[in-house]
Amino acid sequence: MSGGSLARRAAETLVAAMPAIGQRRAVIGLDGFVDQIISVVDKRDSPERFTRVPTLTAMGQKIIAAAGKSTNIELVVERVKLGGNGPIMANALAVFGLQVTYIGNLGYPHLHPVFEELAQRATVHSIAEPGLTDALEFDDGKIMLGKHAPLRDVNWHNLTERVGRDRLRDLLARADLIGLQNWTMLPFMSEIWERMLTEIVPHLTDRHFFFFDLADPEKRDPRDIARALELIGQFQRKFDVYLGLNEKEAHEIGTVLGYQGPAEGEPAVRALATHIQQRLKITGVVIHPRAYAVAASNATVVKVDGPFVERPLISTGAGDHFNAGFCLGKLIGADDAVALQLGVATSGYYVRTARSPTASQLTEFLNSLG
Repeated sequence: MSGGSLARRAAETLVAAMPAIGQRRAVIGLDGFVDQIISVVDKRDSPERFTRVPTLTAMGQKIIAAAGKSTNIELVVERVKLGGNGPIMANALAVFGLQVTYIGNLGYPHLHPVFEELAQRATVHSIAEPGLTDALEFDDGKIMLGKHAPLRDVNWHNLTERVGRDRLRDLLARADLIGLQNWTMLPFMSEIWERMLTEIVPHLTDRHFFFFDLADPEKRDPRDIARALELIGQFQRKFDVYLGLNEKEAHEIGTVLGYQGPAEGEPAVRALATHIQQRLKITGVVIHPRAYAVAASNATVVKVDGPFVERPLISTGAGDHFNAGFCLGKLIGADDAVALQLGVATSGYYVRTARSPTASQLTEFLNSLG
């Protein structure tokens, strides 16, 4: 199937499912950040005008040139927005029209103002103060500078005390989608998963769809990563489980799981998706490089090209929007190809507009691609 015809099929699938979208429930968590989206100044022409450092390579050269000498680098905050894998994904799902509950560190005891818009679209349970991220954006990627001390308060005790154990169990029991994001930055996430598996999961039915995003585990000990992957596999005993990764994360997980296949390019992405899915024995693994996405499930691999844009208006949150679009596809019964198309289109719309699309806007965008 050509890219255009797949986009049209995805649009048709979405239109047919629109009456049901508002009946789907999602519970997403557990992180929360205040993101400052930042441009790095290369040359300043006036108090109001400057040229940006365009690429990560150029930024790296500036830093290398300062070795032994020091330097001054000016940062310009372009916007302040809600951040974190969970809040961005939850907000995108809520804009689609799903009934979304978000649990995480969005400000405690008072909600941080940056999350007020999310709180208007979704039911929010906040258990701790948010982390802070300075997102330095370039044409070919970004550098995320995080301040993570509040994330230590995202733990089982605060989760059950501040949400309520019975309320937490009820929220999860009624959810069609449960998304547990950002294991890497949440130091007690593995413990939370362990407690959920023993204290919550036995009370849930098997109709749930779980989606996990580890979020760049490079800095974590390989033994901790292996334990997290083992726990993700345990959820598969009762539910359909998908793991979402970007290309860098896929190579990191592949290393932990003993991957020895192709090293670069699309052949590596396809092989990594298959290897990780088979090793974890979960329903599916989704990998989304910048220009396309791949899903491996049931011994098959599907690849869909994205509506790539050379100079995005925003890139922070693109992966989380992909996750939201893909999960929307699975919630409305789409196959992997259509779900991937919904994922790359949601991400593509977002990086072009810096806004999450409604289901109708996503349909129009898909038709424009077809």
